Amino acid sequence: MNQPTPRLIQRLLRVLLVLGPFLLGSLVVGLLWGSSPTDWRLCLRALVGLHTADDVLPAILWQIRFPRVMLAALVGATLSLGGLVFQALLHNPLAEPYILGISGGAAVGAIIGILLSLAPFPGVAALAFLGSMGVMLVVIFLTPRETGDNKNALLLSGVMVNALCTALILFFVTMTQDARLHNILYWLMGDLSVALPGQIFFLGFLLLPCFILIFLLARPLNLLYLGEEQAGYLGLNVAGVTYVLLGVTSFMLSAAVCQSGLVGFVGLVVPHLLRLWLGPEHRILVPACILGGGAYLVWCDLLARVLPSQGELPVGVVTAILGAPLFIVLLQRSRL
Repeated sequence: MNQPTPRLIQRLLRVLLVLGPFLLGSLVVGLLWGSSPTDWRLCLRALVGLHTADDVLPAILWQIRFPRVMLAALVGATLSLGGLVFQALLHNPLAEPYILGISGGAAVGAIIGILLSLAPFPGVAALAFLGSMGVMLVVIFLTPRETGDNKNALLLSGVMVNALCTALILFFVTMTQDARLHNILYWLMGDLSVALPGQIFFLGFLLLPCFILIFLLARPLNLLYLGEEQAGYLGLNVAGVTYVLLGVTSFMLSAAVCQSGLVGFVGLVVPHLLRLWLGPEHRILVPACILGGGAYLVWCDLLARVLPSQGELPVGVVTAILGAPLFIVLLQRSRL
């Protein structure tokens, strides 16, 4: 029962063969199109290394667009996978990466960094990371360990701490009167425009072990999705696996959120959409969420860049516009 069956391996390969090229194609499209009015054919020539008459084009592609699309893919994969894990752990179809206050803690830390006039990386990013992890530790500390309804207690603890963080955010926004207010509001709406190659490499270095560990724990996720009692009867260390998944997921989400700001609905919609397509098997859903979530946010960021005639939208605005009605449709179809 522990070993994957040939049928499961075949399904996994089919999913990888569909979503892998889809993510790769999304990255290429994100490189070819953007807010700068450039010919996509010239971009394609520059992308494959052919010389073009525009000397600025390679710099636009590799120094501006490439880090941005890679950041979008990493953040989208992390938010989608985090939503999948939280929905399984909390047995709550409405759970997403922000349900436990991770977003609120990251926002408070980032706002403090902006008010201190720190650099976006590593200053603001480091404080956002510390804020989100600090909130996660507080939530775990506040959750009673000897309770029959531990999941609801964890959820309520996150809601309470998140409410406190929201009050702190409103306080900081109200007290800020200078140009830093714009930076704060833009970060709160989700921003992928500040992406550096070294920053992307460091984020990928942090996220890859988390992705691997969650995939290795996909079968325990299947058992937890059935319920704690049944998982315990089947020999699973429910408390140990739960806290490992909770800690790893919170760590990777805080690392991603501190780089992108608050991007909502990705961890809510993408896991539902993939679950409707692929079923409840987490050994299939984990890699599907990584690939599908990454591609989804790349497309959302592309819309944020090309829709306005001047400037660009925060990517969190696009994910909310797309995610809210799509989630309503998913709720109706799945009858949650």
